Amino acid sequence: MNAMGHKILIVDDDPHIREVLSFALGKAGMETSEAGDGEAALAAVGRARPDLVVLDINMPRMDGLEVCRRLRAEGDLPILFLSSRDDEIDRVVGLELGADDYVVKPFSPREVVARVGAILKRGGRALSEAGAKGPVVQNRLRLDPEAWEARWDGAEVPVTVTEFQMLLLLASLPSKVFTRDAIIDRLHGPGFAITDRTIDSHIRNLRHKFAALGGADLIETRPGVGYRIGRCQGGPAA
Repeated sequence: MNAMGHKILIVDDDPHIREVLSFALGKAGMETSEAGDGEAALAAVGRARPDLVVLDINMPRMDGLEVCRRLRAEGDLPILFLSSRDDEIDRVVGLELGADDYVVKPFSPREVVARVGAILKRGGRALSEAGAKGPVVQNRLRLDPEAWEARWDGAEVPVTVTEFQMLLLLASLPSKVFTRDAIIDRLHGPGFAITDRTIDSHIRNLRHKFAALGGADLIETRPGVGYRIGRCQGGPAA
């Protein structure tokens, strides 16, 4: 997926940050719109229909975590969080709510552009790395790369773009145990700065969603190594 021409909504209560990011993303060929608080952000999503939201955590009227929660209740629109250095707990909560990535303030506009581009391009990279050209089935789990759908026993499970790509990678290579670094390299490319905690948060989120439908054995943990797809037969986690 090429980032050129995509619509990006920038949500931050600091007009200077919005201006800087709008300029940087515009130079990269993306179309931008802006919102100065959480309530305005929700209205802008409905109006502008962006392909991705750059979302500040700390905002008046409605913070970024609540905006993320409401957006996730409606769909899987990609979200990149902006957060301050002392907001580590909020960042983790944001990832568990379904954000795709985060950038810590103060940041380089070039880094934000790179991460936005990586999220938008990640779909094609994940399909290439997984070698998936059609639906991937692992017992009760079914992943459809064409429709971007994840199903358990026929019931659709709402997952984010990042969660789907991670699950597709694991399920397409069921005998392989992936280290956290390997997952990062496969989805983002070598050298991309993502922490182990980010990967763990996405895995935890996937487990929670599928466990609610009886899929507690979705993903196995290999202590000291990493993760692999589970039996996906229903039952307790390995």
